[in-house]
Amino acid sequence: MNGNGNNARVAVVGCGHWGKNLVRNFSELGALAGVVDPRQGVVAGFAQKYNVPAFTLDEALASDLITAIVIAVPAELHTKIALTALAAGKDVYVEKPIALNMDDAAAIADAAQGADRVLMVGHLLQYHPAFEALLACVRGGGLGTLRYAYSNRVSTGIFRTEENTLWSLAPHDFSLMLALFGEAPDKVSGTGDGWVTPGIEDEYRVDMTFPSGGRAHIFASWLHPFKEQRLVVVGDKAMAVFEDTHPDKAQKLRIYHHRIVRSSGMPVPVKAEAEILSYDMKAEPLAQECSHFLHCCNTREKPRTDAAEALAVLNAMIMAGNP
Repeated sequence: MNGNGNNARVAVVGCGHWGKNLVRNFSELGALAGVVDPRQGVVAGFAQKYNVPAFTLDEALASDLITAIVIAVPAELHTKIALTALAAGKDVYVEKPIALNMDDAAAIADAAQGADRVLMVGHLLQYHPAFEALLACVRGGGLGTLRYAYSNRVSTGIFRTEENTLWSLAPHDFSLMLALFGEAPDKVSGTGDGWVTPGIEDEYRVDMTFPSGGRAHIFASWLHPFKEQRLVVVGDKAMAVFEDTHPDKAQKLRIYHHRIVRSSGMPVPVKAEAEILSYDMKAEPLAQECSHFLHCCNTREKPRTDAAEALAVLNAMIMAGNP
């Protein structure tokens, strides 16, 4: 095993809707050493396209050429594959959510710690350069004390039949909220409804409160007339908007220095023009995320979205509603 070296070599397990993007990015970063997928035609095509071996999972785990396993399979398979990979001495990247219950998630975290392996969870938007700039602004006191934040993640489709919108769409938003407030929520409630597939919620609404007094709200839906990915953060000094679906990259991250003054005892808003908060518009979030995983494998640093962060996100999601 070469897990402590400086040349991490990954095998991507799962070459489907999202896995294909991970395959491409790790290939572009020069770290792709194999692909795994039970669909023989699919895996053969990826192996040929990227000039890497097509492995079975057992072959990838047994190979000394593979130092890390990237897991992009349905969430119910995360635990088994992650535990097997860690037992084989591989570093592990697993797509969100880490698991579907806290016992499985804790088992993965404990196995990674016991094996002294890197464990990172794919909370992609933590690596979006606009969110990185927003988080730096918040932590630097640019918005003051946070009062509340809300996130809308809505679109028309892609409809799922194996998981609802809470588990398919909202993990990103839970991860962002916990990062912004810098703590886990003490109260979480959630509710949703389903119309397209019986028993699968097409929209979900979540409310959270934090020990420091802040509140957060999440609305996720794939039964919506248009696509919107908008995060609003309101502090006592300023307000910020991260609108990932804005057509103009330069307008994705904006700060508003609105004020409230008293006039004859009445609160009156004094509005200010939006200010653009700069960020690296050339950096792609998934490339940043994949690069961060490789960096952690090579340096043995703790990932930004590590086991502790993943467990906190999963616990909040379970509080909001079971999968």
